[in-house]
Amino acid sequence: MADGLDLDAMVTRFRERAEAVKKRNLPPVGGDERAAFINQMQVDYQDFAIIGDAEAMVEDGIVTFTVDLRPPDQQEQT
Repeated sequence: MADGLDLDAMVTRFRERAEAVKKRNLPPVGGDERAAFINQMQVDYQDFAIIGDAEAMVEDGIVTFTVDLRPPDQQEQT
C-alpha cells in the first residue's frame, strides 16, 4: 500500500480542505443548529489545517505526520 501513497498530495488535499471549510457558507439554520454547525466548522478547519501543516513520511511501513505546534518564533529552523 505504501508504494502508491503520495504523502505530499495527501497533505496538500488536507490544506485545500481547510481552506474550503473557511469558505463554507452557513446554511439557513438558526439557534442550536447554527451553533452546532459553526462548532463543527471550527473543528473541521482545525483538524484539516493540522494535517495540512504536517511533514509526512513512511518508515518501515508506518506513516508518521510531524506537526510543530510551537509558536513560529519558537520553532527550530530546518
